[in-house]
Amino acid sequence: MITKTRGDYLSNRAWFKDVLHGQNVILCHGSALEYLQLFMGYLNEYEIDVYALEKGIYKNINYRTVNAFSNIDTVRIGNLLCTSVNQTINDMLDDFNNTDEQALLEALNEYYHMNNQSFRGLVIQTRNIKLFENIKNWAIEYNDGGIGHNDRAGNTYVSNIR
Repeated sequence: MITKTRGDYLSNRAWFKDVLHGQNVILCHGSALEYLQLFMGYLNEYEIDVYALEKGIYKNINYRTVNAFSNIDTVRIGNLLCTSVNQTINDMLDDFNNTDEQALLEALNEYYHMNNQSFRGLVIQTRNIKLFENIKNWAIEYNDGGIGHNDRAGNTYVSNIR
């Protein structure tokens, strides 16, 4: 069984609130970035990423099962729990090989510009610092062409950093 999809709603937030109402889940990864308004999402989006204590019934919800929610840093917006900005960014860096790079880079770019062209306040876990340092310039330049573009100095950025 699938849930309603993004196309049935005016906003991602409305979609998430309706579909996840009453479920014991925490929005995470790309869905958290959308809910935190750091990533615009995709047209006709179909899937939602959540942390859950057990797998649910919906095929279009990516249930990332965890043993407990107590170690997950969250924020409550309306009736939904969502991973905090720091938690979301670190989770996506931890799982970079399976991460939506566009969502991550767009979110980091948005964060950078919302914070006076700085990443101050963003707490990157020690295990993720090297990867963050490798991608932060791509994120800063995201609006100038994103992955695979030449910067003003003539350097070519590519997305294959794994």
